Amino acid sequence: MANIRENLMNVEQEIQRACDRSGRKRNEVSLIAVSKTKPISMLQEAYAEGIRDFGENRVQELMEKIPLMPSDVRWHMIGHLQRNKVKYIIDKVSLIHSVDSFALAEEISREAVKKHVTANILIEVNVAEESSKFGVTVENAPELVAKIAELPAIQVKGFMTVAPFTEHQEENRIYFHKLMQLAVDIDSKNIDNNNAFLLSMGMTGDYSVAIEEGAAYIRVGTGIFGERGSVIE
Repeated sequence: MANIRENLMNVEQEIQRACDRSGRKRNEVSLIAVSKTKPISMLQEAYAEGIRDFGENRVQELMEKIPLMPSDVRWHMIGHLQRNKVKYIIDKVSLIHSVDSFALAEEISREAVKKHVTANILIEVNVAEESSKFGVTVENAPELVAKIAELPAIQVKGFMTVAPFTEHQEENRIYFHKLMQLAVDIDSKNIDNNNAFLLSMGMTGDYSVAIEEGAAYIRVGTGIFGERGSVIE
């Protein structure tokens, strides 16, 4: 059984060390507890320890968990999102991390208009260009941001990437650095009239390096809840 309190203390210490190394303030980094496949009891335990940001990969699981958790939880859709599922979560999540096409953005915009909300999204970028991963290429990202920025009721808040799985987190620094360079380039164009372009990058195995390279959101599952177990109870 995972000791969530102890795990969170360890993660928090590592976040602070990474912030200290890179000259960043702790409040510049948001910890998202990736709670996919975890039972509500574990989410409640993390909530009791102060966690308010939870990330889910599947719409169905997200919909099952939302009514069982306090209303001040900020839900993050971090998995691949199908267009026919957008309507279920559009007014229930604070941030969609995984927008990888204009067609998906159009659907998000349509549903947001219907529900009278503004959808906050991140563009998923496949920085390492792995064939097994979703996301646009670094080269195509600026054009996609510019197109999406013209849609109503949708706001591009930044980029997300899933770096390659590696035993040595230092190997992923190149990908995180490249995403930060892309964000700086986009931000300078002022395409979406935002004064900040946020990055969602870094998971249990490499979030320290991601923080050093400018991550605003890190997505930690195993580091908090332990190895992935059975589906929601």
